[in-house]
Amino acid sequence: MSAECAADGSTPLLQTQFPDSYDVKRTVWTAVAHIVTGVIGSGVLSLAWSIAQIGWIAGPLAILVFASVTLLSAFLLSDTYRSPDPEFGPRRSSSYLDAVNLHKGEGNGRFCGVFVNISLYGFGIAYIITASISIRAIQNSICYHEKGSEETCEFNDTYSMLVFGAIQVVLSQIPNFHNIEWLSIVAAIMSFAYAFIGMGLAVVKVNENGHFEGSIRGIPTSTGTEKVWLVAQALGDIAFSYPFSVILIEIQDTLKSPPPENVTMRRASTISVIVTTFFYLCCGCAGYAAFGNDTPGNLLTGFAAYKLYWLVDFANACIVIHLVGAYQVYSQPLYAIVENWLRFKFPDSGFVNYSYDLKLPLLPNFQLSPLRLCFRTLYVASTTVIALLFPYFNQILGVLAGIIFYPLTIYFPVEMYISQGNIEPWTSKWIWLRTFSIVGFVVGLFTLIGSIQGIISAKLG
Repeated sequence: MSAECAADGSTPLLQTQFPDSYDVKRTVWTAVAHIVTGVIGSGVLSLAWSIAQIGWIAGPLAILVFASVTLLSAFLLSDTYRSPDPEFGPRRSSSYLDAVNLHKGEGNGRFCGVFVNISLYGFGIAYIITASISIRAIQNSICYHEKGSEETCEFNDTYSMLVFGAIQVVLSQIPNFHNIEWLSIVAAIMSFAYAFIGMGLAVVKVNENGHFEGSIRGIPTSTGTEKVWLVAQALGDIAFSYPFSVILIEIQDTLKSPPPENVTMRRASTISVIVTTFFYLCCGCAGYAAFGNDTPGNLLTGFAAYKLYWLVDFANACIVIHLVGAYQVYSQPLYAIVENWLRFKFPDSGFVNYSYDLKLPLLPNFQLSPLRLCFRTLYVASTTVIALLFPYFNQILGVLAGIIFYPLTIYFPVEMYISQGNIEPWTSKWIWLRTFSIVGFVVGLFTLIGSIQGIISAKLG
């Protein structure tokens, strides 16, 4: 999953020199572009595996359910952007955390911040694992077509993870998010490229097979308990593919008014979720139809021996390039939080506050900060070590979803909406929202437990 273009400031450029009615359309479609770009990422590659665990009926239905939950969450969040009135209130929120602070107080804001920061850190771990899988897939493909045998082509993920981590250490020395805008654009293009290639290859393979693989019950297991845990992991992977709630407020803050921002955001969210869900269903169902019980955890790894191996290698290279940028996009906010806190606590420390000019051959002058060099290197090293210890793609995605999907997509949007609307307890709307929150908590806990069990089983196995 990536949020590269969520608030890049491009919207105002699209809102000049047009009549009001045209402005509205441009604003809606700009928001749609931001949301779709922010949602479609590496999580899409796990959807075929998720459908394979649940089966032909329940799998696509689960995607539709999570899409509906995400859309409802977007509607609730869009009304919390302004306060006290959702359309004309004078107070605005510039970010998700800002909205939580406004409606629920600083205590809840700090609590929410824990989940946001966990998600940012966890995405870094997931991206290292995903990138290493793609690098290994490229190595396997090249080796297979040189030697003609998969048995002689075995590569370790450790080297790939260390190389990816070393690249991130270098890129992490870029001072702030504004300096990596070009990297974000490249990463967004790459995410669409590999997702479309994966879906296209799956469709071609189905056509070559002459029939759809798979079954209504999904991949068979030896015990019912094993099936339950795999279903939990699959639901976690699907939840991971719908992460845009946390970036919605930032996108809404770029919209033009009138019409009211919440009205525009609801239209944009509806279009975005429909487009994204259609794309997810096509990609996931095509992958399961192509591979059936042999559906891989990462769709592209199933095409290593395919005749169009060069296209598969290109798609995997797109994943690596995308994740190089996505890692920094998700890490930069955490860098800023820690470094700003250290500067506040130690205003007189030269190590914390000073930067030094560094001149390298053929490169412009570079401001090297001792704090940035040490902290960000340790940060990248820590995510790399965790990825090395737990290199399990589907299970890690499920754990991340289990930790962050409920609080950020369901709990806080519901609580903020209730607070802003002054909804009385035990009214029909209050009961409906509380039920929605409780069911979301149960599902989130189920996916978290199942994914943790998957990691433990994979580690012990």
